[in-house]
Parts: sequence; C-alpha cells; structure tokens
Amino acid sequence: MALGNKGDTVTEVSPELAIKQVDRHLKMLEERLDNMDSIITSLVERVMQQPLTLEISCPKCGQTIQINITSNARLKG
Repeated sequence: MALGNKGDTVTEVSPELAIKQVDRHLKMLEERLDNMDSIITSLVERVMQQPLTLEISCPKCGQTIQINITSNARLKG
C-alpha cells in the first residue's frame, strides 16, 4: 500500500501497519458515533417531555406556518 506524505513523493507502508491504522480509525469513528448517539438521545428525551412549536415562513408568500408537536410521554415525578 502506498501513502503520500506532505510532498509529492510516495512512501511504502506495510499492509500490517495499514490495517492497524484503519482499525484505529474505525475505533475512533465508533466512539464518536456512540457519543453522538448519547447526545441526540438525551436531547430527544428532553424535547419529548414538553410541547414544541416550530414557526416556518413560506419562502414564496411569506406566510408564517406554525407547527405544534406534543408528546404522549408522561412526565416523571
């Protein structure tokens, strides 16, 4: 496998090192995705505990459209 460094020259990398590097990158990606999943889950849980109102303006006519979102989740407490 050949990888380019900062210049235009190409350096040879052994397949074992390339596999280790790909494995390390996959582990880092998996950790980041797990963190994003945790953040999104907690955000959705917070939003679902209370009503949410979206106001969107039509780009053509300028009329405001209001969308109310409510949840069937019961509040704890």
